[in-house]
Amino acid sequence: MFDGAYSERLTVGVGRKLGCVMSRSCVVLRDAVPEDAADLVALWADYLPRSMAPEDDMRLVIKRAEEAAGDRIVVATYEGAFAGAVYLQVAPRSVVDPEPVLNLLLTGVVPTFQRHGIGHALMEAGVQQAEVAGIAQVRSASANNSRSAHRFMARLALSPVAMLRTAPTHVVRAKLAAQRPRTPGAPRPSLSAVLAQRRSQRRQLESS
Repeated sequence: MFDGAYSERLTVGVGRKLGCVMSRSCVVLRDAVPEDAADLVALWADYLPRSMAPEDDMRLVIKRAEEAAGDRIVVATYEGAFAGAVYLQVAPRSVVDPEPVLNLLLTGVVPTFQRHGIGHALMEAGVQQAEVAGIAQVRSASANNSRSAHRFMARLALSPVAMLRTAPTHVVRAKLAAQRPRTPGAPRPSLSAVLAQRRSQRRQLESS
């Protein structure tokens, strides 16, 4: 849970910036609870698998984050309304480097609350957790086509390290097979075999 000193410092600071009356909190950060499931499903809809039973499975995600040693889901509310969230995860820097890093995953802000300091508050929550745990680096990710998210991360000194690429396994298999060096003298595949392979790929894509 967030300590009271941090919550008061953060919310009052944001409140002054946004012109909130007196000391009333505009932005409040807290840990996610099962009642947040529907809002989190809507916020993270682009990342959820089709097979997911949205709200029931999201409640399990919240429960696992609550029980995990290095995970937590932080929710931001604006004047009492759900405004955004981030998934914080402590993990090794890489498979060959055990040094811990704090991942800020699925950072999202409800569109109606953009430009209200929500993203900044969520990122600060992650940095605070890293500081408390003595973690020297934080790491975040944003959608490849989100220029605004890229600019936001860049302003916080988060620079790109690597580009992750993804594709269905059977598509990569087909590409590897098509680009495999041909043994000298080996016969080329027949047109019917090529067409059959394409039909198979099409059926797999339609069913996925």
